Order: sequence, then C-alpha cells, then structure tokens
Amino acid sequence: MRDDAPNPPIGRREMLQRSALGLGALGLADLLGGAVARAASPGSPAADAGDLSPRLPHFPGRAKRVVHFFLNGGPSHVDTFDPKPALARYDGRPIPLELTTERKTGAAFASPFKFRRYGESGLEISELFARTAEHADDIAVIRSMVAQVPNHEPSLMLMNCGDSVMARPSVGAWVLYGLGTENQNLPGFVAMCPGGYPIKDAENWASGFLPGAYQGTFIDPRSTDVDRLIENIRSPHASGATQRLQLDLLRKLGAEHRRERPDPRLDARIQSFETAFRMQVEAADAFDASREPAAIRELYGESVHGRQTLIARRLLERGVRYVQLWHGAGQPWDDHANLAAHHRTLAAEIDRPIAALLTDLKRRGMLEDTLVIWGGEFGRTPTVELDGSGKSALGRDHNHYGFSVWMAGGGVKGGTVHGATDEFGFRAVEDPVSVHDLHATILHLLGFDHERLTFRYAGRDFRLTDVHGKVVRPIVA
Repeated sequence: MRDDAPNPPIGRREMLQRSALGLGALGLADLLGGAVARAASPGSPAADAGDLSPRLPHFPGRAKRVVHFFLNGGPSHVDTFDPKPALARYDGRPIPLELTTERKTGAAFASPFKFRRYGESGLEISELFARTAEHADDIAVIRSMVAQVPNHEPSLMLMNCGDSVMARPSVGAWVLYGLGTENQNLPGFVAMCPGGYPIKDAENWASGFLPGAYQGTFIDPRSTDVDRLIENIRSPHASGATQRLQLDLLRKLGAEHRRERPDPRLDARIQSFETAFRMQVEAADAFDASREPAAIRELYGESVHGRQTLIARRLLERGVRYVQLWHGAGQPWDDHANLAAHHRTLAAEIDRPIAALLTDLKRRGMLEDTLVIWGGEFGRTPTVELDGSGKSALGRDHNHYGFSVWMAGGGVKGGTVHGATDEFGFRAVEDPVSVHDLHATILHLLGFDHERLTFRYAGRDFRLTDVHGKVVRPIVA
C-alpha cells in the first residue's frame, strides 16, 4: 500500500511484528487504492482483518447466498409442518405422554387447521402455508429439531449465534467471514426487522469476536422512502466529493496509526466507513422496490413483509451474501392464548411473500444456488397452556424438545422429511437434529467443513458449532 509518510528504520522485533500483524492491511487493498485479484480463504490474514472480498470455501458449495425467514416467538410445528392426527383423537383429554414444560399444561389441543398433501412428494403442510406448499417439492422439512431450553432469549441466541449463554458471532457473520461478499457497495449481511429490534436486539446478528465488518446491518423496512429506510444514507452537510476527501484523510491517519499500533479493529472501522460511503450510490437503487415491474410487486404483495422480501431478492441478486427477514418482532408467534386466530393472522402476512420469493428465484435460475431457511427458536406444546387458575385460553406453551425447520434451494433435497416427533408432537424421537447440526448443514451447503471454519480468539480456535454438529446428509441433494 502506498503512503506519503516517511518510513523510519525499524528494529528486528518491530519488523517481525509488522510482518505478522500488518498483513491485515491487505484486507484494505481494494478500498484504499488498488484492486487486487485474489481468492483468499477464511482464516487468512485478510479475512481475519475484516476484508469483505469474495473468498473461496473449503470445497465447491451448492449455495452461494442465504435468505433466512426468522419467525420470532416460536411458531407451532403441529399447526404448520408436522401434522398429528392423534391430537384430534385425544382433543380435550389428557394424552398418554409425560410432558416437561415451562408452565402447567392441560389436555390435548387438536390443531384448528387442516393439513393436506402437496406436490409429487406428498409433503403434508397446513392450510396456514397453502401458498408456500405449492413449492413442496423444493422443500426439505426437518421435523426433529431440538433446542436446549424453553426460554426465548437463550433459544434465540442458540439459533442465531450457536450458543445460548455466551455472546458469539451470528450465523450470517460466520458466512460473511467465510465467503466475503460479491458487492463492495452494499453490506454483505442485512437483517430486516419491521418495527424495531426483537428480543436480544442486535445480538441476533452481531459479529461477536469476529471483526466488526462482518456484523449484520439492521434495516426497518416499514418506510418506502430510502432516506428513512436507511438512516444517514445521505449526508446533509457534505457533497460526495467532500466526503471522499474526508475518507482519504481518515485513511491516511489510519495508516499512520497502524504503523505504530497494528490493530485489526482499525481496518474494520475503515471498512465500515468506506461501505457506508459507497452505499449512498447503490443502496438507493437496491432498496427501492418500486423499481420492480408491477407484476413482480403484485406477486409479493404490497405489505411490509412483501416489500422486505422483494428487497431481499434484489439484495441477493446484487451480491449480498446473507439476508435475514424477521417476522413477529412486534407481534410474535408466541401464542400462549388464542393461537387459532393469531397464527392465522401471522401466517397470512408471510405465506404469500415466501411463496413469491421461491417462485421468483426459480424463474431467475437463482433457487439452485440460494439457500432459503424458515423457522423460529423453538416450537410449541401439543397441549393447551393453563393459567394460574387452571383455565385455558387455547394457546400453547414453549417446546424445545421437538419442532420443525425447513430449507429449500441451495443443494437441498426437496420434497423430503427428515426425522419425526412422537405421535403427539412433543418430543423428537427419530433422528433428532440439534441446532449445531443445522448450522453444520448450512455451512456444508455453502461449501464449508464446519470444523475447519474457525477464528482464533482468547487463546483458542472458535467455530459456529462449538465442539458439536453433524451434517444432516439425508436432506442434501
């Protein structure tokens, strides 16, 4: 990297220090003057410094990008993708199964929704997701997911960050660390959440101990005005030329600082300033769903969730690596009461956008290398929840012993079901899949050995799956 400052003589120890730590500056080569063609790998000095340049995975992966529909609060699996006829037979009566739940529950609660078979695969899906079900042959449902505890906060952290207790980098941050991004003018990881932050706030998409350049960029998609959609997207005080001069000065000061005190965090900070500057040009286009043809906007619908899903597709086709679409931040799927009405309302908000995205990706030839994920932090009990007086408001309690997540595209074997819960849907009894297993599978589809995608921190190598995780190979095409 060229710099006008003089280069004073250095001693042997400082030379060795610069040789080891100063390599992080290579991650800024593209940004600070000079395009460098490279195929860096995760774990390289450039990646460890927060460089967002595209990188090669461990092996050719079928998926190149990810969109994750996160249903905040815990959707009921027995009302969506895991039909249980036994609940109808026992409706209103105790079930012959010992339940260990967070709160007291009562008799069996038959699903108020009808299931039917869809596609050539005959996959059984609830009427709540009738439009999504039209893509049954593209979907692989894992019906035997297992989490660790029945509480929202730790389960959100486990599903999004791989650990229910300690602050860790999110899945999107790990993916961005591993693959980089294909568009330096946009954030590589975007989290859209209408109405503000969910439980645990930005920890759900944080970079943790990874460089800050890998954390998710939060967007509240309720506004259609790009200037409101993305805060501070344009400076009211300085022109583009003036901002460029400011960044050049910042770069020079950063280079001088780095010469004396090498620190990867400085590289990540400069990276974030540069990305913000470049976003002023491209974000105005990428986040403007009104530029889509009327037929496409009609396909997704004009609701906030339709619009954010359409924006997600626009981001993915522009090289953004990971997009997380939150649903239920304001009104979560946490239906301890009146589940029949609330689940129907919530599903109606996202069924159409999910189906539209699958249709749109397939038409554009993008589904085969885009991994689509659907699910929440846990499921719900097959029995009714009781209040303090022993009465039921026909809701379901939290259930981490067995629930459903599905994936489509990106190397997934569509039209398949993996694992099973017991006949009532309480506990996974066939091929249980931990959250670590799910993460290992996601990374595998992207071309990574989850045991080798590591980052050195606090004296040891960390990974998304900690010391666990097995790839769920039956759902891999």
